[in-house]
Amino acid sequence: MRRPVQMVVWGLMVWLGTSVPGHAATARVPQDDGEVIEVLRERPLSAQDKAWRALRAQARARPDDVALATRVAWQALRWARQDGDPRWLGQAQAALAPWWSHATPPDEVRLLRATILQSTHEFDAALRDLRALVTARPAQPQAWLTLASVLLVTGQYDEAQRACAALPSAGAPWHAQVCELELRSLRGEADAAQHGLAELVTRAPRELSGYINLVRAELAQRQGQPQQAAALYQSVLTTEDDVYAHGAYADLLLDQGRPDAVVALLKGRERNDALLLRLAQAYAATDDAARARSVQALRARFAAAHERGDSVHQREEARFMLHLLKQPAAALKLARQNWQVQKEPADARILLEAAQAAGQPEAADEVRAFMRRWGWSDKRLGAWL
Repeated sequence: MRRPVQMVVWGLMVWLGTSVPGHAATARVPQDDGEVIEVLRERPLSAQDKAWRALRAQARARPDDVALATRVAWQALRWARQDGDPRWLGQAQAALAPWWSHATPPDEVRLLRATILQSTHEFDAALRDLRALVTARPAQPQAWLTLASVLLVTGQYDEAQRACAALPSAGAPWHAQVCELELRSLRGEADAAQHGLAELVTRAPRELSGYINLVRAELAQRQGQPQQAAALYQSVLTTEDDVYAHGAYADLLLDQGRPDAVVALLKGRERNDALLLRLAQAYAATDDAARARSVQALRARFAAAHERGDSVHQREEARFMLHLLKQPAAALKLARQNWQVQKEPADARILLEAAQAAGQPEAADEVRAFMRRWGWSDKRLGAWL
C-alpha cells in the first residue's frame, strides 16, 4: 500500500482552484459459497449517489465527450482514494476507454491514465505518459507532481529532484517545497527535512495541511518518534478519509503493540485488502475467531489476484506470509520481487524482516546497498541492518 498519487494531485487541484473535471478492476472469483461479494443497498440513493449515476449516464450517452469522460474519471479516483475499492479504478479506466489505447491521447486523459497505471504498479507505462506530458506541457503542475511521486516510489531520486525543481515555474511553489523536503528526508537530511516541514505547514495554505502532515507523520516514524507520528496521523484523519493514512497509522499502532486500537480504527473497512491485512494482524493478538475468518478471506483475495496475474499487493502478501502464515521463505520471495518494483521504506522493511526470518540476511543486501547509496535513515530498521 502506497501513499496514493491521487491524494497529492487532488490537493494540488484544490489549492490551484482548479475545478475538478465536472489497473482496471477485474471480477473477484469467489472461493467458496459463503464469500460475500457485495452487500445490496438497504437505503435510498443519496443526493451524491444520484449525481454520480446521472454523470455516468451522461458520459455513456456522449462517449466521445472527453471533458465529460474526464469528470467521471476524476470523481472515481477521488472515491478510490477514500475507500481503496479497486472498482473505482476500473470505472475511471472505463470512462476513458475511447482514448485509453491511443499513443497520444488528450493531455487530461494522459494524466489520468498515468495516475491509474501507477495505482496498478505499471510504473514504466505511467512514467512514459508523464515524461511525454511534461515535455509537451511544462507548465502542467499536476503532471510534474505525479511524475515526482512515481519517481520517489521507484527510488529514482535524481530525476525526482528535477521534477520537484520544475514545480515552482509550473505554478505549484508549495508542493515544490514539500516535494523537495520529502526527497531530502530520503537522501541523508532527515533532521533538516523534519524541521523544514514543521515550519512549512505553518505557512502553507490550510487545504494542504493534510498532505504535509502525512509526509511529516511518516518521517517521524522513520525518526523513531512514535508519539509525534501518532498525533500527526490523528490530525490527518480528522480531515482526510484516506485509506493510506488509515493503514499507515495502523502500522504504527501495531508496532506499539496496540492491536485493540487497530481494530477500533479499521473495523468496517475490510473491503480494502491492505486494511484487512492489518486487521488480521491485530486479531492475531485479540480474537482467534476473527483472525481465522480474516486469514481465510485474505487467502481467497491473494489467490484471486494470482489468477488475474495481479502483483499489486506483493508487499502485503509478503507480510501475510511472514506474520500470519509463518512462512518466511515464501515471504522472502515475494518481498524480493516487490523490491524490484518499488523502493519505499515499507518495502525495505518487509525484505529485511523476511530475510532474517528465513535465515538468509544476505538476501536483503540490496536494501542495505540502496540505503547506503542515498543516505536513508530509518530507526525502525535497526534490528535488521
